[in-house]
Amino acid sequence: MSSETQPDLKTPKRPASSGTVTRILRYTAVRLVTLFVTVVVGVYLTIMIANMGGYVDQIMRSEIRERVTMKIGANPATRNMTPEARKKMVDDTIALEEKRLGLDTPVAVRTARYLANALVLNLGRAQNMSSDSGSRTVRLIILERLPATLLLLGTAELIAFFASIFLALSLSRLYGSFWDKLVIALSPTSAAPGWFYGIFLILIFAAIFKILPFGGMVDAPPPDNKIEYAISLLKHLILPVSALLISQIFISIYSWRTFFLIYSSEDYVEMAKAKGLPSRDIEQRYILRPTLPTIITNFALLLIGVWTGATIIETVFQWPGLGRTLFTAIGLYDTPVIVGSTIIYAYLLAITVFLLDFVYALVDPRVKVGSGN
Repeated sequence: MSSETQPDLKTPKRPASSGTVTRILRYTAVRLVTLFVTVVVGVYLTIMIANMGGYVDQIMRSEIRERVTMKIGANPATRNMTPEARKKMVDDTIALEEKRLGLDTPVAVRTARYLANALVLNLGRAQNMSSDSGSRTVRLIILERLPATLLLLGTAELIAFFASIFLALSLSRLYGSFWDKLVIALSPTSAAPGWFYGIFLILIFAAIFKILPFGGMVDAPPPDNKIEYAISLLKHLILPVSALLISQIFISIYSWRTFFLIYSSEDYVEMAKAKGLPSRDIEQRYILRPTLPTIITNFALLLIGVWTGATIIETVFQWPGLGRTLFTAIGLYDTPVIVGSTIIYAYLLAITVFLLDFVYALVDPRVKVGSGN
């Protein structure tokens, strides 16, 4: 008999990692397309609402006619012109101004064209607003205001997230104590928005005690020294960040403390205690880890709510961010800035939702990105 070994004719299996990468890429592509379609629909509706179905165009045409007529009528060089020549000059000037603003094209065509440009942040020029540097380019106006909004909301939300987890975990150990009952009693305060508490904080600490500024981002004029500038910035952050914290931290602590109490009564937690594991390890592995997906979902919903409410809180504190810019643009009927601000908010919300699934996979090994199970 031959002692030669028969070759293995089995087809080699494809590595499991290849299938995982393919699944993640497919899921990522589907999620991106879905969120992009959502953003497109939201931006289109914003454009239609901002233009009031064409009513803003009528307002703009009336303003153009009034402005051009008054300007030409007050010009000494046109006083000796015949009424027909003056009227022709007015009509020609109005036509040029309407063409410059794109009012000479149908609303549907202009809306579709504006939607395509807006999605790639090619937003043109503002009608009535300008940046601090004097530019009327909408992209520069928005990018100039966006860092202030990210600083304010990012600071408030990071403090709220970590403080809520720490305090909720501490309260779960003190169930039924005075502090536990106090947080339960204060949880209804989160029914009011942040700007509501902001008004009272301004009244108390700025108007009465005069220890904190009424609003703004830094002192006027801004300090030249970087350290003094940072101190001034921190001083102006105290009131708006405090207002945002008061409006959400108590309900977050109460909700997350409830989750911790529920998971701390599970059988595997009791078994871990019986084995003599340290309390810190039990809290981290068997209580905090399983509740993180629920906590992150709760936090993401709060974050989305804060994004949408930034307009009022920034207006109350005169914070030079994107929310205050949007509020000013609405009052001035500045459609390009309104649409541009909405697009930035839509992209920020889409990114938040998109990253949420991947955060789930990081904090909970049971969650597989793109899995149909």
